[in-house]
Amino acid sequence: MKEARRRMSPDHREQEIVRGAVKFFAEFGFEGQTRELAKRLGITQPLLYRYFPTKDALVERVYQEVFLRRWNPFWEELLIDRKRPLQERLTEFYQDYSQAILTYEWVRLFMFSGLKGLDFNTRYLDLLRQRVFGLIINELRLEHDLKLSNEVPITSLEIEAVWGLHAAIFYLGVRKFIYNMPVENISAIVDLQLRVFLDGIHQVLGEKSL
Repeated sequence: MKEARRRMSPDHREQEIVRGAVKFFAEFGFEGQTRELAKRLGITQPLLYRYFPTKDALVERVYQEVFLRRWNPFWEELLIDRKRPLQERLTEFYQDYSQAILTYEWVRLFMFSGLKGLDFNTRYLDLLRQRVFGLIINELRLEHDLKLSNEVPITSLEIEAVWGLHAAIFYLGVRKFIYNMPVENISAIVDLQLRVFLDGIHQVLGEKSL
């Protein structure tokens, strides 16, 4: 087995290290030592550092692998496809989005990064807000015959409403992968959260900011 590892191509070995790091940090948090990671991978620590010269470089690659590679650019196209009913678009988006993020690695790495003081959370949530929240709010405004954000700026209440929906979905992962509580039929719960959101969103659309 060790001989086979020595014969790996550089790209293959790098991918193996990254996959191992994702599992390792998801289990132990970012306090986990690279020495122990190398041991788990069956390689030496110096060999690990040939691919990732610092632990920070490896952690950054983990962020790219888990958070950015799971981002689907189609989501943005889906949200503004006005040939389809809005509720249908939002349902497809949130079902697909929840499948992408509600995994052991995603949820635990997101939580550990916050506890460690890394910027994973800020960077990812900024991405979410910049590329999704505005689209959703504009489509909701259009659905309710209200002016779009190029005429009336998006308010903090509208942003908070969308944050609340995302937080409710993320919390399903917290219950399952942090609290180790059973969460049955996530798809049905996501649909429920979306229906509750849509039933109440008209009350904050276009309202003044806090």
